[in-house]
Amino acid sequence: MLKLTPAERSSLRSEAHSLDPVVMIGDSGLTPAVMKEIHASLNAHGLIKVRVLGDDREARIAYYENICDALDAAPIQHIGKLLVIYRPKKE
Repeated sequence: MLKLTPAERSSLRSEAHSLDPVVMIGDSGLTPAVMKEIHASLNAHGLIKVRVLGDDREARIAYYENICDALDAAPIQHIGKLLVIYRPKKE
């Protein structure tokens, strides 16, 4: 998992404010296809929002941690059903 300073995280939070979700996690959960789409979105954009459809807070937290661990990304913010994730774009 990528580590950021509090100042970097704050800056990315403010930058993410105007973003729309690019990936949605549905009832099937965190499938390989969803992980592949998140990976592609991080490569293209660097900073993304992911919407989780479902009311299980523990599942959302688990998805958030799994995504960040598996894709070497940084958790920026978790508000309600939105997850904000960052990974530097590849050149």
